[in-house]
Amino acid sequence: MTVKKLLQIISTILVALVVLLAVALVGVRLAGIRTFTVLSGSMEPTYHVGSLIYVKKVDPTTIRPGQVITFMLDENTVATHRVVEVVPDEDDPSTLRFRTKGAEDGSLVHYKNVIGTPVFTIPKLGYVANYIQHPPGLYVAISAGAVLLLLTFLPDLLSGGSDKGQGKHIRQDSQKA
Repeated sequence: MTVKKLLQIISTILVALVVLLAVALVGVRLAGIRTFTVLSGSMEPTYHVGSLIYVKKVDPTTIRPGQVITFMLDENTVATHRVVEVVPDEDDPSTLRFRTKGAEDGSLVHYKNVIGTPVFTIPKLGYVANYIQHPPGLYVAISAGAVLLLLTFLPDLLSGGSDKGQGKHIRQDSQKA
């Protein structure tokens, strides 16, 4: 096997992995799904620390006790907990609040703070997502992308352009006047 073929195989595998990672982390947004990393063990064993959970928007009126929701705990914190009780507002029954298991302060979650419900999870992928969102992981991801580009074009550079023109034969037929 030549060096050129080996580099092509390696770059093809790396491109496939990068595309899969991009779809897993960003591409799902096209389907209306948001991703979050599980940072605490409060939802073990359902969602393990370091897992990436995929959350789809849900109509709050369809949420029932026992269902897991992802919500804004405050303006900087997202949490995922199991609903233990749906509490309609005393003055306006159409305004729902949710009591969740594991809420630190015991306060109710307003329906407007609900982001959605988890639809699936990928264990350990949250570590990768968290790492590449902040330096130095961001720099590693950019460098890896540059190396991937280099591996993609390196076989052509190594061949010195000797493949150019192969298989492109021009035939000229003379025409009699």
